[in-house]
Amino acid sequence: MRKKICFVIAVVDTAQAFLRDHIEALSKEYDVYLAGNIKNQDDLTMLSVAGVHPLGIERGISVWRDLKAIWQAFRFFKTIRFDAVHSITPKAGLVTAVAGWLAGIKHRTHIFTGQVWATRHGASRWILKSIDKLIAGLDNHILVDGKSQRAFLEEEGVLRKGTAQVFGDGSISGVNSVRFAPNKSARLSIRSELGIQDNTVCYIFVGRLNHDKGINELYMAFDRLASEKNDVFLLLVGWDEDNYGTNLSSYSHIIAGKNFCYYGITLEPEKVLNAGDVFTLPTYREGFGSSVLEAACIGLPCICSDAYGVLDAYIENETGLRCHVGDVDSLYKCMREMYDNPDKRKQMGERARQRAITDFNGARLTKYWVEFYQQILA
Repeated sequence: MRKKICFVIAVVDTAQAFLRDHIEALSKEYDVYLAGNIKNQDDLTMLSVAGVHPLGIERGISVWRDLKAIWQAFRFFKTIRFDAVHSITPKAGLVTAVAGWLAGIKHRTHIFTGQVWATRHGASRWILKSIDKLIAGLDNHILVDGKSQRAFLEEEGVLRKGTAQVFGDGSISGVNSVRFAPNKSARLSIRSELGIQDNTVCYIFVGRLNHDKGINELYMAFDRLASEKNDVFLLLVGWDEDNYGTNLSSYSHIIAGKNFCYYGITLEPEKVLNAGDVFTLPTYREGFGSSVLEAACIGLPCICSDAYGVLDAYIENETGLRCHVGDVDSLYKCMREMYDNPDKRKQMGERARQRAITDFNGARLTKYWVEFYQQILA
């Protein structure tokens, strides 16, 4: 009989964005199931799964709802008799670790992809960090999607040194170099749509718009740059969690429709990224920085912070420039340096694409995932 693996997620987007290729490859040898907060199974039609099961996993902490989700997962695990369960994101990790341990699942795996508590303080930090410690204690296989993140978790006492694996050079899924590739037609189309002139230097951000991504600092640094230069543009793409897209009243030199656009959510980030010249991520915390790789694969140099996690996604002064977390002045200087040196932008972009294709190829990461399961389920 084929052995059974269950991936547990909190939201459908996790499976679509990071697991699709892994699931497709693993499905050739195993029966792969997906469980989580899945309300519309039509969203998963592109995934090669043997079955889908809804679990009441929610992002916020709620003792009653979380206990209910653990009970649902426990019953599902016992019914199907999985050989392995694998969780992604903290809440899914907690539910899976407890339910999998109670159900006696032999192989319980969690992959750490970033820590919410890294920027928290007091009781909130202690509670969230304790959840990660519990996950690490109950699961018997721990993966981390970056080497600097693993070092951070070991220093914080969440992981015992030498107990966690990082596949290759890091990343949960690598990057699809066919999908994310330089596209002159897409560049012209998006720039024309947004009114960005050909000689304008476009700084682009793709991700969730919130405080932890450094959007405040990005606005302040760009406002300063825009006061000096007329041929610069700031393009923000993604889910606006904290209403940053329309909150421009504090910045006298950021003008929507002239040098700024909040593009919103897109299912084709590869097209919008082509409109940019410099990818900018002044994040406070990051698990790895997959968006940096996607931009790199298109040929964009980056400006990234010195937060752990994202450090693995670029090489300072080779594929991008480094600013300091929460430091507007250092971010502005990086943005100005990129503006003043078009040849450097081009050279860094070319090296970034080369590195993304060579070291973070999606097929390479999928191969690591398959080999991992071939080893533990042998």
